[in-house]
Amino acid sequence: MTADTNSVLCLERARFRWPGQREDLIAIDDLSLQTGEHLFVRGASGSGKTTLLNLLAGVHTPTSGAVRLLGTDLAELSASRRDQFRADHIGVIFQQFNLLPYLSTLENVTLACSFSSRKRARATKETDVVTSARRLLESLNLGRELHRAAVNKLSVGQQQRVAVARALIGGPEILIADEPTSALDADNRDRFMELLFREAEAQNCTLVFVSHDPQLAERFDRTIELHSPSDDGEVAT
Repeated sequence: MTADTNSVLCLERARFRWPGQREDLIAIDDLSLQTGEHLFVRGASGSGKTTLLNLLAGVHTPTSGAVRLLGTDLAELSASRRDQFRADHIGVIFQQFNLLPYLSTLENVTLACSFSSRKRARATKETDVVTSARRLLESLNLGRELHRAAVNKLSVGQQQRVAVARALIGGPEILIADEPTSALDADNRDRFMELLFREAEAQNCTLVFVSHDPQLAERFDRTIELHSPSDDGEVAT
């Protein structure tokens, strides 16, 4: 497969190794995702799943090769411009959610628009930011009685949905999820996945989802598996 520079996400001969390491932790020769595609990334602990997500988000830059998002080679941007690019175009669901406990449910969601005028403009295209946030929360089955509640008073499942709403507000082209179901039982995991897919498809965003749970793979368009450097650092697609 030839890399498509018009893809939403494109990796070409991308390598990453930590300083002092002799072997690459990430070695992906050719990976390309189009608008609306859903990619599942799996691998054992230490195989580089979170490192790959950090490459896609521009937190790290590759040791060699290229990581392009929306046609932009992230390594060619300064650190501050990568931060802004991430804020403008990427939504992230963290494993531990990373919600701010001193803000309400609603304030946690609208916060994403404070760092990106682009997301704010998209969120306010038809309404204001607060109304846009309320609509997202309600679509994720979080009623208005919870919108002013402190997030640390919510259940784990409710906090997770707040994290999804925060990641989706402002219509990011790319949604990155780092093992967001790891703390859920099977029933809650399945309900969460249905909600996540529904909202991602409604916004037509490209989803990259990391998990060690192989049962989730069948839900996705494509799967890649990362192997630790001791397994030759290969990536299976």
